[in-house]
Amino acid sequence: MADARCVDCFLKTYHRLFQKYGVAEMQQQKFLDYFHRVIVNQNFENSPIIQRDLNIAFCDIIEIADPFAEEKEESNRVALGLYRMWKEQVIDADNPFGMALRLAIAGNIMDYGASNSFDINGTVKRVLNADFAIDHSAQLKERIAKAQRILYLGDNAGEIVFDRLFIETFMHNDVTYAVKGGPILNDVTMKDALDVGLDNVADLISNGFDAPTTHLEMCSREFQEVFNAADLIISKGQGNLEGLIGRNDPRIFFLLMVKCDVIAEFLKVDKGSFIVYNQIEQKRKH
Repeated sequence: MADARCVDCFLKTYHRLFQKYGVAEMQQQKFLDYFHRVIVNQNFENSPIIQRDLNIAFCDIIEIADPFAEEKEESNRVALGLYRMWKEQVIDADNPFGMALRLAIAGNIMDYGASNSFDINGTVKRVLNADFAIDHSAQLKERIAKAQRILYLGDNAGEIVFDRLFIETFMHNDVTYAVKGGPILNDVTMKDALDVGLDNVADLISNGFDAPTTHLEMCSREFQEVFNAADLIISKGQGNLEGLIGRNDPRIFFLLMVKCDVIAEFLKVDKGSFIVYNQIEQKRKH
């Protein structure tokens, strides 16, 4: 679903990184030359895969392994600072599942790949009072109760603290939480998941692929086996949606905040909307 508008988003990300690391003009030009070669040769069918290629080149040119390491640590620190307060409010809520679900979706705003700033507190307030643009949350709750094995596909650092709270709230005894196979943007890696204690509420697995998406054919065999064995898959964020939406898999529920016009147009919702989306449930409504 990617299109030429994705190029501007890519460029903004790397111009921010140029500034952050004080990248020399010669290195900038080397990267931009590669950038333009990649863009010319792509048909924009999968923007997260393009982003992976660009990330590898950037890291190689400036000789750094994890460009967003500081941002991820800060996001986790901020979210952990909010965790206890929101945990207490979820416990006391009339609908703990609904509140924890909304917090998990609000956490999706913590995305340095989409923006260099965000307002987590403002987003939480908005999501707690907003109607979902697509709302299959009742069906999700029902499917969680019936599921034997749940696979939860993580998205961003910081956001993962709210995922932990959601998993603690629905209390299923067989949840596997998937992280990315290596550093890419501010997506969650195994280190990030361990730093926030996700291993206390779920089994952790790397998907074996360092792209900001779940591209099943490129993931490890171990992950593919877990994916195929799950009877419910909770997928967080736009990147995972882009990688999985074409599968039309009835097991997948997509949880995200819509952050760009491309995704908004595809889902036929407004930018900034919050959604809980299952393709089969959506077809039943139309």
